[in-house]
Amino acid sequence: MSNQSFSPLVTLKCPPVLDPQFRPASLVTRAFSQAVRNTGAPQPIRIALEQTDGSVHHFGTEIFPEAANQTEANYQHLERILKFLLWSRGGWRIHFDGPASIAVRLAAHYRDDATGKFDSEIVGQRMFDHPIEIVCHRDVPPERVSAQPLGRHLNGCRIGFDLGGSDRKAAAVVDGKVVFSEETEWNPYFQTDPQYHFDGIMDSLRKAAAHLPRVDAIGGSAAGVYVNNRVKVASLFRGVPPDVFQRRVKDMFLEIQKQWNVPFEVVNDGEVTALAASMSLGVNSVLGISLGTSTAGGWVNAEGNITTWLNELAFVPVDYHPDAPRDEWSGDYGCGVQYFSQQCVGRLLAPAGIDAPGEMSLPDKLKLVQSLMKQGDERARKIYQTIGVYLGYGLAHFASFYDLRHVLILGRVTSGAGGDLILDVAREVLQTEFPELAAQIAFHIPDEKDKRHGQAIAAASLPDIG
Repeated sequence: MSNQSFSPLVTLKCPPVLDPQFRPASLVTRAFSQAVRNTGAPQPIRIALEQTDGSVHHFGTEIFPEAANQTEANYQHLERILKFLLWSRGGWRIHFDGPASIAVRLAAHYRDDATGKFDSEIVGQRMFDHPIEIVCHRDVPPERVSAQPLGRHLNGCRIGFDLGGSDRKAAAVVDGKVVFSEETEWNPYFQTDPQYHFDGIMDSLRKAAAHLPRVDAIGGSAAGVYVNNRVKVASLFRGVPPDVFQRRVKDMFLEIQKQWNVPFEVVNDGEVTALAASMSLGVNSVLGISLGTSTAGGWVNAEGNITTWLNELAFVPVDYHPDAPRDEWSGDYGCGVQYFSQQCVGRLLAPAGIDAPGEMSLPDKLKLVQSLMKQGDERARKIYQTIGVYLGYGLAHFASFYDLRHVLILGRVTSGAGGDLILDVAREVLQTEFPELAAQIAFHIPDEKDKRHGQAIAAASLPDIG
C-alpha cells in the first residue's frame, strides 16, 4: 500500500516534544470527516465484521462522494479504519456496503500487500481459520455480539499468573487475599524451543503453590489470542517454528492443566487488565491498556462482561504519518506498540539525547530512563511527556471505536513518577483538543503493587470452582 498523499496536514495543539512529525490518527480522521461533511453529500459506509462463531460487529463511517474525486483519500481512510477494526474487533469476513471499486482494492490489499497479507494470515487464518474475505453488498447481516461473564471468582486457594515479554508474574490468593506474589525476568520472544516457556510457567506456578495449603484453581493472563485454553496466536512464541508450534505450543496450557488437575483458564492479558480495573473500581465500560514489552488492551462492556473482541491494541494504527515507525512483526507503520510500550521508550532514547549501548535490552533501557527520572533528568521527563501526548491523542481515536467511560493505564512503563506524568499529559491533551471526551473519560492508575502484579491477581479469579 502506498502511503503517499494519505492524510491532510494537521496542527497539534499539544505536539510531542521528541516527535515533531507525529500525525495523530484522531486529528487526521477528524479533519477527514469534516472535509467530507463540507461537501454537503457525504457517502455513508457500513462495515460488518463476521467471526467464526457467528458474531457480527458493525461500524459506520462516511467518505467523499464520487464527484469529489477523492478516491485515494477514501481508500486510505477505509483501509486504516479496517485495520483498526480487524485488530480491535476481529473477524475474517468483511461485509462492505460501499463503492465496489474500493472493495476490490481492499480485497487486493489483503491478498497481495505485505501488511495486508500479515493481517489476513494472523487475524483471518490463524485466529478465525479463514483468510480475510471482502463481500461487497447492501444487505449486511444484523449485528450479533457475544459476551461472557468471566472472572470475579475469589473463593478458595488460587494461583494467578501473567506472562509478559520481559517478565512472568505469579500470585497466590486465598479467598481474595494475596498471600504471595513474585516477578521473574525471562526472554520468551525469540526462544525456538517451547520447553523454555513450559518450564518457566511451571516454575512460577510451583513457587506460588508453595505458599498455599492446596491449589483449587489456576487462572492465567498472557499476550496473544486464546480460545478454550488453546493458543491461536501469541507473540510470546514468535520464535518457535510453525511445525513445532502446532505440535508443542497449541495445546501447552491444556498440558499444564493436566499436570495440576484443577479448573484452569488462560485468556488474553489485555482482557485481564480490563477485568482487574472493573473489579477494583466497581465500574464497567472499561478499557484497560498495559504498557509493557508490548501493548496489551482489554475491554469490559457496559454489562461487565468480556466480549469476543480482540482488543489487540499493539497493532491498531495511531499515527498516520507515512514515515511513522514500523512494527517489527507486521511491518506496518504507526501501530500502537511503537507508542505505548518499552519499544517506544527505546525508540525515544536517541531523540532525548540519552546514550545506551545498542545491545542493551528493552527492560534495561526502561530501567535507565526510570533511574534518570528519579534523578530529575529532563531528558527522561521528555520521554514520558511524549508518551503522554501519544496516549492522549490515541485515546481520542480509541473513543471512535469504544464507548469509553473508564480507562486504566498500567504496565512496567507506568511505574514510578513517569507514569503519573504520562497521565497528566494525556489529560491535558484531551482537555485541550477533545474537551467533550475529557469530561466523559475517567482515568485510573493502580498503586505500585497493583501495577506490577494486578494482572496475575485478577487472573486468579478467572476459573469458577463453584
